[in-house]
Amino acid sequence: MPDLVTIPARHGKAAFVAAGQTIQVVNTHGEQVVDTWAFNRNDLHEFMSMEHTRATLQRLIPKPDDALVSNHRRPILTLTKDTSGGIHDTLIAACDRYRYIGLGAGEHHDNCTDNLAAALAELGLTPPETPSPLNLFMNIPWTTDGGLSFQPPVSTPGSYVALRAEMDVVIAFSACPQDILPINGTARRPTEAHFAILA
Repeated sequence: MPDLVTIPARHGKAAFVAAGQTIQVVNTHGEQVVDTWAFNRNDLHEFMSMEHTRATLQRLIPKPDDALVSNHRRPILTLTKDTSGGIHDTLIAACDRYRYIGLGAGEHHDNCTDNLAAALAELGLTPPETPSPLNLFMNIPWTTDGGLSFQPPVSTPGSYVALRAEMDVVIAFSACPQDILPINGTARRPTEAHFAILA
């Protein structure tokens, strides 16, 4: 297996992935949410879209063999394997400084929106916007009357998902720095995660 790339705790990481390659995203310690984005490498204005994916799949959580589509309604990634318990989120926007101000954290708090920008900047790129991410391992149960809650992940240490690129993409991740709500476990302590690009 290729070397694992670290997504540092509270920070982001991005990479170029060729069509047909698979990205394995590992929840190293078992309770870390990983915000995930994919952009068409040749046109960053085309990107993985959760709202378009939900309409295509007609469900809220993708399962193995499901194609995740772009804002142009084309397959961009396919979920090929999931050992994490199958609980992910497609509803919640990436956290940003305004989210943490609203939670009482003050003017500065690490956040996934800034992490996406920093990760792409390492590749010399600028995201045209911050799309709503695929929040891997994030547990957002919903009720029949439309209620949502923020709960700890059900994933376990070393569990992973595999995503196959359906076009040349820029993949980006943020090890979510949320430490106020229990989405990264009841200890509320963000940790690093890892990924590998497989042939």
